[in-house]
Amino acid sequence: MKKVEDIFSHKGRKITCVAPDVTVLEALKIMADQNIGSIMVLDNQRYLGLMTERDYSRKVILKGKSSTDTRVIEIMSNDLPWVSPSDTVEYCMELMSDRNIRYLPVFENDRVVGIVSINDLVRETILTQQET
Repeated sequence: MKKVEDIFSHKGRKITCVAPDVTVLEALKIMADQNIGSIMVLDNQRYLGLMTERDYSRKVILKGKSSTDTRVIEIMSNDLPWVSPSDTVEYCMELMSDRNIRYLPVFENDRVVGIVSINDLVRETILTQQET
């Protein structure tokens, strides 16, 4: 069974992060520049949450807030379940499906070490099928 660590062997463990007081607009620009759908929010290397495109659309746009005045800490998701590098792709997919989420932070020894997206899981599943 493929695991999160197998995904990291392909894509790496690069974490794109911002401080909690960064504006939503600044975070969105970073996300657009890197073509990613979420950004990790860290405070002195301590994980606080993730800001996703879904957070932006539901908590800023639909509520009539301003992207330039709203801080990421105000809209980020901080209740996401987390996984470890040894968790299976199947477990991650089940977790995402059950919770209707697209991203999972990855922790190792109480330290954030990466993030996996639903796209990462689908890509890994396709690679596994091609191998067999």
